[in-house]
Amino acid sequence: MPVNRHQITMSKALRRRVVITGLGAVTPLAVGVEESWRKLCRGESGVARITKFDTSNLKVQIAAEVKDFHPEDFMERKKARRTDPFTQYTLAATRMALDDAGLVIGGGNDDRVGVVLGSCAGGMTTYNENLLALYNEGAEKVSPFFIPSFIANMAAGEVAMAVGARGPSKCVVTACASATHCIGDAFRHIQYGEADAMIAGGGDAYVIAIAIAGFDRMRALSRRNSAPEKASRPFDRDRDGFVTGEGAGVLILEEMESAIRRGARIYAELPGYGCNIDGLHITEPDPDNQARCIGMALADAAISPDEVDYVNAHGTSTILNDVSETKAIKMILGKQSRTVAVSSNKSMIGHLLGAAGAVEAIFTVLAIRDGIMPPTMNYDTPDPECDLDYVPNTARKAEVKVALSNSFGFGGANAALLFKQFEE
Repeated sequence: MPVNRHQITMSKALRRRVVITGLGAVTPLAVGVEESWRKLCRGESGVARITKFDTSNLKVQIAAEVKDFHPEDFMERKKARRTDPFTQYTLAATRMALDDAGLVIGGGNDDRVGVVLGSCAGGMTTYNENLLALYNEGAEKVSPFFIPSFIANMAAGEVAMAVGARGPSKCVVTACASATHCIGDAFRHIQYGEADAMIAGGGDAYVIAIAIAGFDRMRALSRRNSAPEKASRPFDRDRDGFVTGEGAGVLILEEMESAIRRGARIYAELPGYGCNIDGLHITEPDPDNQARCIGMALADAAISPDEVDYVNAHGTSTILNDVSETKAIKMILGKQSRTVAVSSNKSMIGHLLGAAGAVEAIFTVLAIRDGIMPPTMNYDTPDPECDLDYVPNTARKAEVKVALSNSFGFGGANAALLFKQFEE
C-alpha cells in the first residue's frame, strides 16, 4: 500500500510532547547527579587504578570504578545480596530520579508508568563469580539466584517491582547505545499515548577481569597505567583507547501536560530521537550512517542543523570512533559544525558501556539547565582528522538552547537524542 505523506504529517502533529522531570545517577565521580555534575564541570577524573581485583596479570590496570556506593542505602540488605551491582546501581539511580521528579506511582497511575532500562550484558559480576564457583567447587556452589541476577532485563524487572510500575516495559541491549535506545523507546511510548511517564536509562558493572582482558585483546583499551587520569583523551592525537567504567543513569520522562498539571519542575524537552544500524562491521563505525542517525533526530524534532548549540559526543578515545564521529558531525551539521561546541564526558568518567548514553544524556540536560558546556579533558595535541571545537580542558559558560547526545555501539548500533530548552 502506498504511503500517504499527508497522514504521516498529521500523525506527527498529534504526537504528545515529552519533557524531562527527574534525574538520577551513580557514576565514577559520585553517587548522585549534582555532585557528579559539579566534578565533571571542574574537570575531575573518576579514572584510577583498579581496586576490585588483583590486576597483576593484566596489561590494563585502570578503570573508572564506582566509589563509596552502599546498596543498602537504596534497598534492603537481603535484596542487595541477591542482585548484581548493575541492578543495584540502576535501582539506586531510579530512586534518586523519582525523588527528584516528585513522581508518586500508585493510586491508579501504575499502568501508565513504564520502565525501559538497558545494559550491555547484564550481571557480568554475578556471571563471573558463579562460573568460578562451578569450576573450582562444583555445581552445588552455583547460587540459586544466579540466573535471576545475571539476565540483562533484571534491572528493569527489579525497578518495576520496587516502584510499582506496570506500564510498557523492556530491556534494550545494543552495546554502548543501549541506554540511549532505551530513552528513545520510552520517548515513543509517551508520544503515542501508551504511557504518561517512563523510567528510562541503563546500568552496567563491567569492571571485572575477563571484560578488561577481552577489551584489551581487541586493542580497544588505554594502557596508561602510570597516569590513569590522563588515559581517556577523546579526539586527542595521542589517544590509545578507552577506559572501562561502571555506573547507571536514569531519566524520568513525562507527557508535558501531565507534568504541568502536577506542578513538576521541567529540566528540558525531548523532541527528537534517531536510530539506525550501520550494517557494515562489528566494531568499525560508519560515519555516513552515524550522520544519518543524527539527521533523523533533527528531522524528528523539526530542528535545523544551525540551531544546535552543543553536542555531547560519544567520544570514546579510540582512533576509529573519534574520527568517524567527527566526520558524521561535519556531514550533518554542515557549516554549523565549524562553530558548534562538542565535548566528551568519557574523558573524565570513562566508558560506562550500557549506562553511557543515559549518564551522558543527563549531563546534556544539565548543560541546558545551567548554560555550561563540560570540557573534554586531556585534549593536549590536536589531531588533524579531529578538527572541531572540543571545549578543551576547561568548561565553558554559554547558553545552550538545543543539544545533541550521541551513542554508537558495537554491531553498528547508532542512536541520537535531541534535547532543547522547554517552552510551554
